[in-house]
Amino acid sequence: MPWLLLALAIAAEVCATSLLKLTDGFSRLWPSLGVAAGYVLSFLLLGRALRQIPVSVAYAVWSGAGTVAVAAIGAVFFAEPLGRAQWFGIALVVLGVAVINLRGSR
Repeated sequence: MPWLLLALAIAAEVCATSLLKLTDGFSRLWPSLGVAAGYVLSFLLLGRALRQIPVSVAYAVWSGAGTVAVAAIGAVFFAEPLGRAQWFGIALVVLGVAVINLRGSR
Protein backbone atom coordinates (compact mmCIF):
# COMPACT_ATOMS: atom_id res chain seq x y z
CA MET A 1 0.00 0.00 0.00
CA PRO A 2 2.74 2.58 0.70
CA TRP A 3 4.17 2.05 -2.78
CA LEU A 4 0.74 2.64 -4.31
CA LEU A 5 0.48 5.87 -2.30
CA LEU A 6 3.92 6.88 -3.57
CA ALA A 7 2.92 6.11 -7.17
CA LEU A 8 -0.22 8.22 -6.78
CA ALA A 9 1.87 11.03 -5.23
CA ILE A 10 4.17 10.91 -8.25
CA ALA A 11 1.22 11.00 -10.65
CA ALA A 12 -0.30 14.02 -8.86
CA GLU A 13 3.04 15.85 -8.88
CA VAL A 14 3.62 15.12 -12.57
CA CYS A 15 0.13 16.38 -13.45
CA ALA A 16 0.63 19.53 -11.39
CA THR A 17 4.04 20.25 -12.86
CA SER A 18 2.78 19.63 -16.39
CA LEU A 19 -0.04 22.10 -15.82
CA LEU A 20 2.43 24.82 -14.78
CA LYS A 21 3.12 25.70 -18.41
CA LEU A 22 -0.61 26.13 -19.05
CA THR A 23 -1.06 28.63 -16.18
CA ASP A 24 0.67 31.37 -18.20
CA GLY A 25 2.41 32.69 -15.11
CA PHE A 26 -0.59 31.85 -12.92
CA SER A 27 -2.77 34.22 -14.92
CA ARG A 28 -5.20 31.46 -15.94
CA LEU A 29 -7.52 30.29 -13.16
CA TRP A 30 -8.30 26.65 -13.94
CA PRO A 31 -4.79 25.45 -14.71
CA SER A 32 -3.55 27.36 -11.65
CA LEU A 33 -6.12 25.63 -9.43
CA GLY A 34 -5.08 22.30 -10.95
CA VAL A 35 -1.44 23.00 -10.07
CA ALA A 36 -2.31 23.87 -6.48
CA ALA A 37 -4.59 20.85 -6.05
CA GLY A 38 -2.04 18.51 -7.62
CA TYR A 39 0.79 19.64 -5.36
CA VAL A 40 -1.36 19.47 -2.21
CA LEU A 41 -2.55 15.97 -3.11
CA SER A 42 1.00 14.90 -3.98
CA PHE A 43 2.43 16.03 -0.64
CA LEU A 44 -0.44 14.47 1.31
CA LEU A 45 0.10 11.12 -0.42
CA LEU A 46 3.88 11.37 -0.08
CA GLY A 47 3.49 12.06 3.62
CA ARG A 48 1.32 8.98 4.04
CA ALA A 49 3.79 6.82 2.10
CA LEU A 50 6.60 8.02 4.38
CA ARG A 51 4.99 6.17 7.27
CA GLN A 52 6.45 2.93 5.87
CA ILE A 53 9.04 3.91 3.24
CA PRO A 54 12.35 5.50 4.33
CA VAL A 55 12.41 9.20 3.42
CA SER A 56 15.61 8.87 1.36
CA VAL A 57 14.10 6.14 -0.79
CA ALA A 58 10.64 7.72 -1.12
CA TYR A 59 11.96 11.15 -2.02
CA ALA A 60 14.48 9.77 -4.50
CA VAL A 61 11.77 7.78 -6.27
CA TRP A 62 9.25 10.66 -6.08
CA SER A 63 11.59 13.32 -7.44
CA GLY A 64 13.41 11.06 -9.91
CA ALA A 65 10.30 9.54 -11.44
CA GLY A 66 8.70 12.97 -11.57
CA THR A 67 11.71 14.47 -13.31
CA VAL A 68 11.84 11.74 -15.94
CA ALA A 69 8.07 11.82 -16.52
CA VAL A 70 7.95 15.61 -16.86
CA ALA A 71 10.88 15.55 -19.30
CA ALA A 72 8.98 13.00 -21.40
CA ILE A 73 5.75 15.02 -21.23
CA GLY A 74 7.63 18.16 -22.22
CA ALA A 75 9.07 16.38 -25.24
CA VAL A 76 5.81 14.76 -26.35
CA PHE A 77 3.18 17.40 -25.57
CA PHE A 78 5.13 20.66 -25.58
CA ALA A 79 7.61 19.80 -28.37
CA GLU A 80 10.58 20.46 -26.10
CA PRO A 81 13.66 18.82 -27.61
CA LEU A 82 15.72 16.26 -25.72
CA GLY A 83 19.33 16.27 -26.84
CA ARG A 84 22.16 13.99 -25.85
CA ALA A 85 22.90 15.97 -22.70
CA GLN A 86 19.29 15.72 -21.54
CA TRP A 87 19.20 11.97 -22.21
CA PHE A 88 22.45 11.60 -20.28
CA GLY A 89 20.96 13.57 -17.40
CA ILE A 90 17.85 11.38 -17.39
CA ALA A 91 20.05 8.28 -17.29
CA LEU A 92 21.95 9.73 -14.33
CA VAL A 93 18.69 10.43 -12.49
CA VAL A 94 17.53 6.85 -13.03
CA LEU A 95 20.91 5.50 -11.96
CA GLY A 96 20.94 7.72 -8.87
CA VAL A 97 17.48 6.58 -7.80
CA ALA A 98 18.51 2.96 -8.30
CA VAL A 99 21.62 3.42 -6.15
CA ILE A 100 19.67 5.14 -3.38
CA ASN A 101 17.12 2.33 -3.45
CA LEU A 102 19.86 -0.27 -3.12
CA ARG A 103 21.31 1.57 -0.14
CA GLY A 104 17.85 2.18 1.36
CA SER A 105 17.02 -1.52 1.38
CA ARG A 106 19.83 -2.39 3.81
